[in-house]
Amino acid sequence: MSGHSKWATIKHKKGAVDKARGKLFNKLARVLEVAARAGGGDPDANPTLRTAVQKAKAAQMTNDAVDRAIKRGTGEGDTGTYEAITYEGYAPGGVAMLIEVLTDNRNRTGAEVRGVFSKLGGSMAEPGAVSWQFARRGIIDIAGTADEDELMMAAIEAGAEDVSRDGDTWTVTSEPSATYDVRQALEDAGFTIESAETPLVSDNLVPIDSAEEARKVLRIVEAFEDNDDVQDVYSNFDIAESVMNELVEAD
Repeated sequence: MSGHSKWATIKHKKGAVDKARGKLFNKLARVLEVAARAGGGDPDANPTLRTAVQKAKAAQMTNDAVDRAIKRGTGEGDTGTYEAITYEGYAPGGVAMLIEVLTDNRNRTGAEVRGVFSKLGGSMAEPGAVSWQFARRGIIDIAGTADEDELMMAAIEAGAEDVSRDGDTWTVTSEPSATYDVRQALEDAGFTIESAETPLVSDNLVPIDSAEEARKVLRIVEAFEDNDDVQDVYSNFDIAESVMNELVEAD
């Protein structure tokens, strides 16, 4: 399991939500703006925007806020200029990290990213040093109450590659381009979708076998996620189930 998925599982088990919903909505609005600017404001004709709209609505962003962000992207409202940058580096223990940002000030954000790595025991890496370990995948999480045989049949027929169980959740994987169609087919079949994303996933995992080591890695992940410019943080750590449970119980 990728660090991205493992961290999502930890937050779910803790019952954690974004500490500031306004901060989350600000990040989602940037994604909507950039997607609309790049591919137009019609979600049906712009798959990237369609995915961004789904993510925003799943976070309970209002339709008006979504529409305003799209209009800013298409030049119909107050516009900003955001640049997409991916930073690469390592967390403590040699865990690979990719940090995707949307920023209106490259120098400021670059300094902030370097500062987090330096302060929390990580290190920056040259472009390409880390990214080769990751590939984008379609990841759809389904409520664990689903019937395995029915889910497997529906997912494969929809074009998914695999179905697996992770704790209380079923995970359906697919090619990124097929994520929307697979999600729609599963919804039409009556399954409860918990999330549908296209994260960067690594098969080259770094095992984390102690709570102390896990806290160091998660501390740097949380620090990046708390930055307004950071959209997504991907990593290749794999926390042992016993350690994950220990972290949850400690909180």
